[in-house]
Amino acid sequence: QVQLVESGGGNVQAGESLRLSCAASGSISSSYVMGWYRQTPGNQRELVAKASAGSDRIYADSVKGRFTFSRDKLRRTWYLQMNSLRPEDTAVYYCNAYAPWIERNCWGQGTQVTVSS
Repeated sequence: QVQLVESGGGNVQAGESLRLSCAASGSISSSYVMGWYRQTPGNQRELVAKASAGSDRIYADSVKGRFTFSRDKLRRTWYLQMNSLRPEDTAVYYCNAYAPWIERNCWGQGTQVTVSS
């Protein structure tokens, strides 16, 4: 099993920054696709950013140039640096680890990010 724990959410003003962290434990390997998603009430969870086992990064258009995905060398902790936050970034943010070869999809418990104007 894989366990994911997010941290770093909070309340900020528009234009400010936050960094989210996701700490993974259990049977996770560096081959997992690692990412961040977010969800607002009444809406589906949407991709924010993700990284494959290689160096490829995919970002939602709405966050390109403002958010940056990174991870540590062991690939057991990954981050989402969020700059120039906007009120529309307000959501619960979830970290995700996905193993396509066994179709294992793992989620953290979520962390709230609230951006005030």
